[in-house]
Amino acid sequence: MLARRDYARAELAAKLATHASENDDVPALLDELQSLGFLSDARFAEQLAHRHRGRHGPLTIERELRRRGVADDIVDTTLDAARATEYDEAQRVLRRKFAQAPASMQDWAKQGRYLQTRGFSLDVIRRLLRAPIEQELG
Repeated sequence: MLARRDYARAELAAKLATHASENDDVPALLDELQSLGFLSDARFAEQLAHRHRGRHGPLTIERELRRRGVADDIVDTTLDAARATEYDEAQRVLRRKFAQAPASMQDWAKQGRYLQTRGFSLDVIRRLLRAPIEQELG
């Protein structure tokens, strides 16, 4: 399994538990894999964040990491890195989908909902969609 992609420890434990018998010591196996460097939650979190970059925001990344059982400190570290570039990522995602800035409140709401479903924070969405309006007002 680890030859194909990285797994979070909890995720791999759940997969192995379905195939293990009563005599198998899955936690000991996971500890050994971790000590040999074959299993790393930090590496898994970094790869997941990289895979989502350019399409999803930090909220989506956080939801995925927590769903897969990654420890809170690793999630926080990964999210700090994702939040540092959140505005630029949201801008790229928005411009890829919508060529023009919102011209009406309906467009503004549509673009805001799109970014929100992609996992970007409301603060970043407001700043991003407010920028063209503030440029018009001068």
